[in-house]
Amino acid sequence: MPGTDFSLIAAPFRMQPGLRKVAPGTPQLTALARGAPLWQEKREVVESGASRLAVPGFDAAPAMAAIAAHARHHGLPQPDDESPLELTYEEDFAVLDGSTGTLPWLCVCVPSHWAPEDKLGLPFAAVHAPVADADTLRAASQHLVRIATGGDAWERFVWTLTPSARYDQHPRRHPREPWPATADLNAFARGTWLRTERQTFIPVPSANQAVFTIRVMLEPLGQAVDSREKARRLGESLASMSDAVLAYKGLAAAREALVRWLAQWPSQ
Repeated sequence: MPGTDFSLIAAPFRMQPGLRKVAPGTPQLTALARGAPLWQEKREVVESGASRLAVPGFDAAPAMAAIAAHARHHGLPQPDDESPLELTYEEDFAVLDGSTGTLPWLCVCVPSHWAPEDKLGLPFAAVHAPVADADTLRAASQHLVRIATGGDAWERFVWTLTPSARYDQHPRRHPREPWPATADLNAFARGTWLRTERQTFIPVPSANQAVFTIRVMLEPLGQAVDSREKARRLGESLASMSDAVLAYKGLAAAREALVRWLAQWPSQ
């Protein structure tokens, strides 16, 4: 797995759209290795029948065609009877409808502490209602929908720290794991993972839609932080988070230990 681009970790931390155009020729899908931990977790959700949701009467054919066309363009595998969409790519998917501003279709196996069934059919702003300090994002929701479904490919990155090495963090399938119960900063860091998401929009101009893709990546904190500059940047971003953001991300009980560990890097 490629290392996290720490230049995308802002200090001070801000909840913001952070959209940028996808560089020409850059794929927005990632082939999923059969048998990998992510594949195994996604398969569990697929086999339970919980991976796909749709509002009554919604036709996902244009979105599926756009995904297939993108995969062909970049030489990526296509879903088939043995490997459905969920097990062909690392990404999860949602359709953003430009006419209604809603999410009428979801194909999500590994959400980050949110329940896809609670988001189905909601307007874009309502989807982000629980997000802390996200007034700017919510206020710009109509503009963002127009941009995302306007025919260009866009991407953004989000990150958090977690005590769980599990990809699937659906709140009703897997309650939050507690942070390590130790005063040893090195042990605390060893029980922490950097969880990043690359989120992109694949345009579906024929239907005034976009396919929203979510690629979840997990990396042990000690592996992700391999330089003084990365430790400094991550520590400053953590230290600048508001209480509301810390609560939303489940970081309130962990920030002090993590900031201290990062400040002393690489003495451990």
